[in-house]
Amino acid sequence: METKTIIYIVIAAVLLITNLNAFRLMAKDKKRAQKDPTHSHPATRIPEKTLFLATGLFGGLGGCLGMYLKRHKTKHWYFALFFPLMFIAQVAILVLLYMYVLK
Repeated sequence: METKTIIYIVIAAVLLITNLNAFRLMAKDKKRAQKDPTHSHPATRIPEKTLFLATGLFGGLGGCLGMYLKRHKTKHWYFALFFPLMFIAQVAILVLLYMYVLK
């Protein structure tokens, strides 16, 4: 197997894992929010910085899908603005990586 093929497979696997993790975190936090509507136990919720970190580490698609499909955090302007921006930036980085490094 060629080196480039291995690199593509590794990149695809990492992207799959990070996006699934970001989606899973959004879904899990949504479920926890529904179980505790009064927010009497905020310690059981997933911190917003964790959601941002998972999305920022190349989990942009998973974070956006989790936000919109699960209807979670959509009313928070910083999620509605920065999750799609992070996804666009990640796509741009991957395109540049392909164009200038991997091609």
